[in-house]
Amino acid sequence: MVTTARRLTYEDYANTPDDERYELIDGALIMVPGPNMPHQRNQSKLGSRMAVFAEDNDLGVVFFSDTDVVLSHTDVVKPDLLFVSKERQDIITLANIRGAPDLIIEILSPSTSRRDWNDKRELYAERGVREYLVIDPSNKIVWQLALRDGALKIVHTYYEGDTIASSVLEGFTIAVNDIF
Repeated sequence: MVTTARRLTYEDYANTPDDERYELIDGALIMVPGPNMPHQRNQSKLGSRMAVFAEDNDLGVVFFSDTDVVLSHTDVVKPDLLFVSKERQDIITLANIRGAPDLIIEILSPSTSRRDWNDKRELYAERGVREYLVIDPSNKIVWQLALRDGALKIVHTYYEGDTIASSVLEGFTIAVNDIF
């Protein structure tokens, strides 16, 4: 007899302990380690500039990690940074984001990089995330992916000395050196 593990749902996820960080991907509950100090520094440098820019230009809202993004009944993620445009703010609820943000940013770590590049990339594309930035702090590289033909495809690779220009957070730019 073959048995399979039950796919968990958002309701199961909502009942997990508050003192642990989890994501739910395709019904599988995954414990997510807390970010280390360099990760948090990169997140803070980029996120604070994005948040000020979005607010100053009345473009939408930037959220930091620990914001639940409910993409489906069996998919809940906590991106490092995300942006929801002014036009789509109806997906923001008191408890979470209900639907695909316009822009998601993940900062790679050894324990999450494979999931960020594969599972999440595919999930974000399926749900309609328009822009995905993947940041590699170890090598000081940023990949910009855009939704094209139902997939998130790399459109730019940025290195030290380059300036990133978001295609979704219109007008926002930041030097790679200012993130690291």
